[in-house]
Amino acid sequence: MIVAIDGPAGAGKSTVARRLAERLGYRYLDTGAMYRALTWLAMTRDIDLSAGEKLGALAEENPITLDEGRVWIDDTDVTAAIRKSRIDRVVPVVARHPEVRAIMRTRQRELADVGDAVIEGRDIGTVVCPGADVKIYLNAERQTRAERLNAERQTRAERRLAERPEIGADALATDLRIRDQSDAERMMPAADAVQIDTTELDVEDVVSRIEQLVRERQPA
Repeated sequence: MIVAIDGPAGAGKSTVARRLAERLGYRYLDTGAMYRALTWLAMTRDIDLSAGEKLGALAEENPITLDEGRVWIDDTDVTAAIRKSRIDRVVPVVARHPEVRAIMRTRQRELADVGDAVIEGRDIGTVVCPGADVKIYLNAERQTRAERLNAERQTRAERRLAERPEIGADALATDLRIRDQSDAERMMPAADAVQIDTTELDVEDVVSRIEQLVRERQPA
């Protein structure tokens, strides 16, 4: 089975998808991490992030691997490196190039087609895996999403000690508004997706609700 989870940044996709995969014993595929990995590689090689064709070729030449929570590109484990704020700021620039999305979607389908996967992103149920057995669209109020992202950044900074969060929740809310407008086409829920507003919901409640849907649709 394939479970597709879509929604904007801060809606809870990654946390929910990861916990759901653990409960089901499925693979967890974070498509956002793939775009981050490509961004990291492009910056490492000093490639112009506005050059869509070059970035598309880079993605094709360096297929990304997602393995038990680790992210690999160019034979390098970039799991930690791709979560830095410098990547946060520019990954939307890389992700909006059609040449990049085409290569990434092909790779995402390859990873999903192995089966029994929870795959999350922004256009999974509509474009990447339109035939997914279960489609979920998570959303939340923008201020709530900003607060969650800020808390996540603070946690990462505390773990590394070398990097401090650079902007607060209010500034992040403004940033999210701009990102939402840029990603509007990619964030449309599939017609047959179950939409869940996570603003007031506990993560475990969301995971349990989706798990029930998956169990109901699993073959007897």
